[in-house]
Amino acid sequence: MTYHAATVLSQTIALVLFVSLFIGIIAYVFWPGNKKKFDEAAQVPLDDNNDEPEGDGR
Repeated sequence: MTYHAATVLSQTIALVLFVSLFIGIIAYVFWPGNKKKFDEAAQVPLDDNNDEPEGDGR
């Protein structure tokens, strides 16, 4: 196997790996069962409940 053939093969394998990983992440994000979890996580910064412990401010 020549250097050129090895680089083409490794680049092709990497491309397939990264495209499949990207598709997997997109499928996970848009899967209907995950909607509630992501909606709850989106509301965390807007939550008025302060989870800081009560104390004297030190």
